[in-house]
Amino acid sequence: MEPVDAKDSELSGSTQESAPAVAERLAAEADDSLFRRGFLFGTFRKWFAKGGLAVVDYGLISGSNFLLGVLLARWLTPREYGAYALSFSFFILAGFLYQSLLLEPLSVFSGTLFRENIRGYLKTTLWIHWALSLAMCLALAVAAVVAFAVGHSPVLGIALAGMTIATPFILVHGLARRSFYLKLMPGPAAFGSVFYCVLVTGGVFVFFRLGTLSSFTAFLLMGFAALVSCVVMVFQLHAALEPATGRPTLRPTWGKHWEYGRWALATCVVGWIPNYIYIPLVSSFSGMAAAGELRALMNLAAPVLQTYAALSMLFLPYAARVQNQNGRQAAASLNRRLAFLFVAGSVAYWAVLIPLKQPLFHFLYNGKYMESAYLIPLFALETTIWSASLGPAILLRAMESPRSLFIANGAASVVAVLAGIPATRYFGLQGVIWSMIAANFLYVVVAFVLFGRKLATVQVPGIDLQASLYAD
Repeated sequence: MEPVDAKDSELSGSTQESAPAVAERLAAEADDSLFRRGFLFGTFRKWFAKGGLAVVDYGLISGSNFLLGVLLARWLTPREYGAYALSFSFFILAGFLYQSLLLEPLSVFSGTLFRENIRGYLKTTLWIHWALSLAMCLALAVAAVVAFAVGHSPVLGIALAGMTIATPFILVHGLARRSFYLKLMPGPAAFGSVFYCVLVTGGVFVFFRLGTLSSFTAFLLMGFAALVSCVVMVFQLHAALEPATGRPTLRPTWGKHWEYGRWALATCVVGWIPNYIYIPLVSSFSGMAAAGELRALMNLAAPVLQTYAALSMLFLPYAARVQNQNGRQAAASLNRRLAFLFVAGSVAYWAVLIPLKQPLFHFLYNGKYMESAYLIPLFALETTIWSASLGPAILLRAMESPRSLFIANGAASVVAVLAGIPATRYFGLQGVIWSMIAANFLYVVVAFVLFGRKLATVQVPGIDLQASLYAD
């Protein structure tokens, strides 16, 4: 056994540092700590700025449509506004179809398969856009003829005719905006949306002053504003994207979109049911004016829902890269953060709005629909419950698992149909909202369960499919 002083001497010779070495090491550690804090602050600032621009972009679009809906509720008869609301619910369904087959796969594959050739990918997807738009316009035109001639509802037929004309321009506008989010560049999209906002808000007042405002001209106004905004964004997009390294051929690209989107296509249908089937139900049981009353309530949720749509569009390509490159633990962490973010935002929004429900309804609708203002707290509960699902929904899409979302939305749709139909018939709008709450609660539970199962089995996707997408 060595003497203690010998051991101490050996340790001091091997581990102790001179004063200059200690000072140099501490300075290096301080610099490294400052670098890490600066990096984290810079990352937070970058995402805060991008998120803010995304909210501004969607705020301009949704704010314009919100204002248009409010002014139509003020200036049109309840019956004609109900026709607008019913037509708009069908347009939402068309938008879901478009998102499932084009926009959603675009966001996912731009972060994986086509991340090095986004310009070429967009050129191919433009052909998909026109094919989908043609099919949707034909379906809407048939619906307009049926409503006018068979359903003996000229006001609904005219509204559907206006929506038929506007649909392809509104959809291509959405494609142009989404293209900037593929590069995490919401700023140019927000700039283009300024033109949409100015044209819609200015045009609705012009039509009203001229005495030509109707559901038909409202849809035409939306289509024209979308076209002008799209032209502006195309010039910006041309300057922002790197040169194409090739153009993916249409058939295999569409094959990948269909492979992803076939479940998303079914998902969009069952996703439409628990949220928008109530407008046709209310119009059937209580008349077109009651559908306008329900739409007046739904208008209040539009700002928070559209804000979340903007953030979801921003987060989806990022989530695709996170789960593709960083694995399961990073995906689970991102899911928790997103769910908390969306729930907290909904709570904050309604905490401001609920105390003002009576004067707000009177101000927005000029005294119309006041008998429905007491239902706003219930609507707030429904929106907050639904917002909790956005975390797993974004991650499941990023994992290319729309089948999971189909199952979750299917479960909610069963509740919406089985409980919603009798609740709407016998309890009116209050029954509608309670059935929406039940359906969305089940949707949240199922979405989290399916995300957990998917996370346990997901494999990192390869990139060996890229060559086949450029094959002749």
